[in-house]
Amino acid sequence: MDLTGRVAVITGGAGYLGRTMANTLAEAGANIVIVDINKEKIDSFCQELEKEWQIRTLGIAVDLENKDERRLIAEKVVAHFGSLDILINNAAFVGTSNLTGWGVPFEQQETETWRRALEVNLTALFDLTQSCAPYLKKSGHGSIINVASIYGIVGPDPRLYEGLPMFNPAAYAASKGGVVQFTKWCSTVLAPDIRVNAITPGGIFRNQAPAFLERYESRTPLRRMAHEDDFIGATVFLASDLSKYITGQNIVVDGGFSVW
Repeated sequence: MDLTGRVAVITGGAGYLGRTMANTLAEAGANIVIVDINKEKIDSFCQELEKEWQIRTLGIAVDLENKDERRLIAEKVVAHFGSLDILINNAAFVGTSNLTGWGVPFEQQETETWRRALEVNLTALFDLTQSCAPYLKKSGHGSIINVASIYGIVGPDPRLYEGLPMFNPAAYAASKGGVVQFTKWCSTVLAPDIRVNAITPGGIFRNQAPAFLERYESRTPLRRMAHEDDFIGATVFLASDLSKYITGQNIVVDGGFSVW
């Protein structure tokens, strides 16, 4: 799983899961590109990565709702490093994002927020994949990893949210379902030069309400929510030549939540 010299682009790279993925690939020797919206957080994290793993980094501050900005990411990466080997589409509005008409009952969810979520969670992924594809093809071992969600493959269980100020946004589920299908679509269209796979995380512990935690854990075979470290194995596996004959797959890392 030696990734020395390879260049990995990670959107949402300054967030919790993005940081774990970046550290995982940096430990394996990859040079890391952190794409996120907050320049201060990006720069600070890039410095941490360079100090810890003695690799090269590039930070790109981008609003992924802006098509013109996101279409320039691939060019900036190649201008800096000369190549691009791995793309991790991780950025997304998630269930806890602070958006108007988002984590509220269905009748209060708003069309404009639906549009924003699909723009970031799905359309930006399309643009990044399209713009990075020529460079990934040239690398000789191009790999795309799309981060989906259990709510892209199963429906929400309303019993988890009863009596709590927590709701499951419809746009999140729809966009993540799109990510899974787009992964399959790309795996045939971009073959044989680029492998395209997805990781589907289960619920990740974020200090949720005790009642939610108890309910979620009780219906999960492994009896706990996920932690960021649970995704290390799938990340390095799909990014490296360990999975060189694997494409179009969705690795579900959910403690068994979706088996019921």
